[in-house]
Amino acid sequence: MKLDSKYFDRIRTRRKREQDAAPQTPTCQWDGCDKPGAHRAPVGRNAENQFFLFCFEHVKEYNKGYNYFSGLSDSEIARYQKEAITGHRPTWTIGVNKAAKDAPRHASTRSGSAASFNRVKDPFGFVRDGGASAGAQTAVRKVKTLEAKAFDTMGLTAAATAAEIKSRYKELVKKHHPDANGGDRGSEERFRAVIQAYQLLKQSGFC
Repeated sequence: MKLDSKYFDRIRTRRKREQDAAPQTPTCQWDGCDKPGAHRAPVGRNAENQFFLFCFEHVKEYNKGYNYFSGLSDSEIARYQKEAITGHRPTWTIGVNKAAKDAPRHASTRSGSAASFNRVKDPFGFVRDGGASAGAQTAVRKVKTLEAKAFDTMGLTAAATAAEIKSRYKELVKKHHPDANGGDRGSEERFRAVIQAYQLLKQSGFC
């Protein structure tokens, strides 16, 4: 191809036009600044896809004072952070329907304790308080070694109700209190054993 070819001139002209048509960088949006605004800065909350255009110096200045949670209270910020874990979408408790969740029996209990037998979740009403099934379930509850010893100390059986345990506890405390026995050492030891037994049964959910 010759240097004075018409095709060569077209190629050079086209490149020149492409250079002339190149997009220009917008001006910095900072008041009083006429430098190119090549750096984006977020507008703020509720405008996540919108940005300001600043020069390098002013985008640094803007970012120093930027606060996404500006204008929100501490409780609102905490709520936003909690909802952000699930992408701000509603969630539901797995395996528990609304009726069971709102029922008074829906409570956490210690595994293996008698309280777990007395607080059985019954969302469909198969077992009712005071019914034959509930009574049978209470009668067959398992008693551990320490719990059986506590019942023996109180002079009761494992079938004793909460009211009977509390009544027996008050009776024994009054009977073996050191002030009522002139400081008798034997009575004092018995007094401590009764208190420990009652606390154990209480922690286990028997009363």
